[in-house]
Amino acid sequence: MEAQALRITDTMLRDAHQSLLATRMRTDDMLPILAKADAVGYHSLETWGGATFDAAMRYLAEDPWERARRLKERLPRTPNQMLLRGQNLVGYKHYADDIVERFILRARANGIDVFRIFDSLNDVRNMAWAMQVAKRAGGHVQAGICYTTSPAHTLDAFIAMAVELQRMGADSICIKDMAALITPYAAFELVSRLKAELHVPVQLHTHYTSGMGTAVYVKAAEAGVDVVDTAISSLALGSSQPPTETLVAALRGSPRDTGLDVDLLARIAAYFADIRKKYKAFEGGVSGVDVRVLQYQIPGGMISNLVAQLREQKALYRYDQVLAEVPRVRAELGYPPLVTPTSQMVAAQATLNVLLGERYKLVPEEIRAYVKGLYGRPPAPVDEKIREMILGKEQPIEGRPADLLEPGYDKAAAEIGALARSEEDVLSYALFPQVARSFLEHRAKGTAPHEAAAEIAGQAEAHQERAPTEDDSPDHQMSIWKMTSRIGYGWR
Repeated sequence: MEAQALRITDTMLRDAHQSLLATRMRTDDMLPILAKADAVGYHSLETWGGATFDAAMRYLAEDPWERARRLKERLPRTPNQMLLRGQNLVGYKHYADDIVERFILRARANGIDVFRIFDSLNDVRNMAWAMQVAKRAGGHVQAGICYTTSPAHTLDAFIAMAVELQRMGADSICIKDMAALITPYAAFELVSRLKAELHVPVQLHTHYTSGMGTAVYVKAAEAGVDVVDTAISSLALGSSQPPTETLVAALRGSPRDTGLDVDLLARIAAYFADIRKKYKAFEGGVSGVDVRVLQYQIPGGMISNLVAQLREQKALYRYDQVLAEVPRVRAELGYPPLVTPTSQMVAAQATLNVLLGERYKLVPEEIRAYVKGLYGRPPAPVDEKIREMILGKEQPIEGRPADLLEPGYDKAAAEIGALARSEEDVLSYALFPQVARSFLEHRAKGTAPHEAAAEIAGQAEAHQERAPTEDDSPDHQMSIWKMTSRIGYGWR
């Protein structure tokens, strides 16, 4: 078979700034460059989903639905892609089936063409309903496999999951390497096996944290991968994706030549290089290469926010201790892939274990729910001693977690009342009640833009480096508890 051009999905409008700038880029800073981005000939642009949904309301006083519409209007030729966490949608818990259905239908109506759907535990039961709805809505269903390493994550297990997702109706399969763990030769082997077993396209997503990203893509291209995720160079590297221009140049003249115009890409890169300066206060995480990710498996978007939260607690000097605790907690919890929301949950527990000086002295409700099976089936059994410590004699559930949930849309609509002007507003409230209510109240008063500007300025001041101090007072412990209760916001 004749080799085809490698296709590119650029993450400049979603994962890149989420990984590097704590998800703070405003829509108005994206719009001026979109005509050039639309002319590139990308396979797709990742524009929505992940943490951008609640971050828009929480930090920027923006309506995430309006962002989706505005971006699609200026990208008429390029498919708009979103990241959707299966039954979690863009939140941090499971939502009822009626909420999932309405959210996906409205996302499609607001301009989303490609739905990358995954589950943090690789539990396909948590992906099935979202896949069905997106398919019915006419979207491209890309089913994601969270790539990670552990005794429970084998090549055969990944292949079996991909075959099952294809049977469930996936239009394409994505290898989602959220923590930059895949090596070039592992990528070659996995892609080769998938191409031999599947009849749908295969896409590969990785980060540059470990420094292997571009080499991974070259080997994956040799194995026949159809599409890869990159970021324009000024928003690449570190905990973001490999740079678009580098890969385009590396493959020029080869059988997998992308055919993209490097000069046009350079103009887009120059624009974002200038824009990035505005968000300097939110830079965090890995600026170069951090091979410790191969030990700790912390994904790119999670690192910058972990740094920010520890800095807020005046505990940044304990960053390395928290990193070392993460794999211990992960093993005890059955080796969940570290991707939203399980990444936040594991990190929160690791942070509590370190900052409070006693392991599992405090256990967040999310961890209790996870051990109970309310997030799905862990890849491996939870350590029995930890399970008993957390649940006592209570036994985990066996079925699909969402089957335990009552329909939620009508209740949400009644609660938010006249503040909601649309079905989209009700859905925002259903997913993030406190954040959405505050946003909708400010919108009703016409104060949202001013509030956002003031908050951004305050955050910039708060993110300045503080000298490390240690305070084990009860008030400080309560502050830590509050920090871990919101630790996931803005993470991948």
